Amino acid sequence: MNAHRLSQRLRSSLRGWGGVGAMAVACVLTVVFVLLPLSQSKGADGSVGTGGQGVADGRQAKAEECANPQDQSLSPTGGGATTTIDEIKARKDRRLIVGVDTNSYRWGYLDPTNASGALEGFDIDLVHRIAQDILGDPNAVSFKAIPTSRRIEAIESGEVDMVVRTMTITCDRIEQVAFSAPYFRTGQQVLAPKNSTITGYNATLADKKVCSAESSTALDNLTADKGDKIPASTDISTTVPNQLDCLVKLQLGEVDAVVTDGALAASQAAQDPAVELKGAPFTDEYYGVAMNLKADDLVRQVNRTLRNYIDDGGWQASYAKWLHATLDQGEKKSPSATPPTAHYR
Repeated sequence: MNAHRLSQRLRSSLRGWGGVGAMAVACVLTVVFVLLPLSQSKGADGSVGTGGQGVADGRQAKAEECANPQDQSLSPTGGGATTTIDEIKARKDRRLIVGVDTNSYRWGYLDPTNASGALEGFDIDLVHRIAQDILGDPNAVSFKAIPTSRRIEAIESGEVDMVVRTMTITCDRIEQVAFSAPYFRTGQQVLAPKNSTITGYNATLADKKVCSAESSTALDNLTADKGDKIPASTDISTTVPNQLDCLVKLQLGEVDAVVTDGALAASQAAQDPAVELKGAPFTDEYYGVAMNLKADDLVRQVNRTLRNYIDDGGWQASYAKWLHATLDQGEKKSPSATPPTAHYR
């Protein structure tokens, strides 16, 4: 089935979910189909297990050895060779190659009403600032659509210089890629229809089908917590390459709930008024810019950019533009509204 026919079928299936939400998802899906050759999954990157007690035990052992992974980045004031940055500057096509999301509303997405066709969102603003600091031109960027399941693989293979894609810093991942200091604080939450009996990450997930993205921290938590924090009868077998695909499955009635980062879930709830966040965040997590383990100079430069971006108000302006409306409630600011404090190893 070609992309156009599949998009038409999904639009038909989404009728009754509310105009703005359904139209937004349908438009995003069309973008996903167009970009599919760029983001075809080659399989899991090996950072996440598939289930069983061994996975939970392994993650607990790793956690004991690694405390506060968000505080393990290199200092922005360090010196040393600038090999990676020199190679970027020496390219014939002098652009930064960055793996991003193209279908996460307000983070990295293509707005069908934007005539320019440019990517927009909180993560995209950060990419432009990094490009400005490294190459002197905020638009000197080659964006590559990378699904959740291929983020680490894309970095390790050299397909991209970095990934800026709501990527949580974890103990497992810092063994595979180098992260910047954290640029955003969030936590895992449950997304479900407003009329659902699900109330959060708790016993109400009994006998429910839950969707999460492959190689995601959501899947890590679901796997480790099944039979403990959530009932053993919770079906967590539905996984997808891209997190937004879970929202589509939820709208089509193929799953009962989605578990993902609260910041992403809030944006999805803004797309579709028929769904909402259920319960409070049940984890405390931080997003970082991911790079190759050997790219020390690039990591230090990105950390300098983040420090200045926060100090000069650029971070706060981007938050106000893209995330304030979905995360803050009136005068009550979300914990995410304040940039995280950087600590280095």
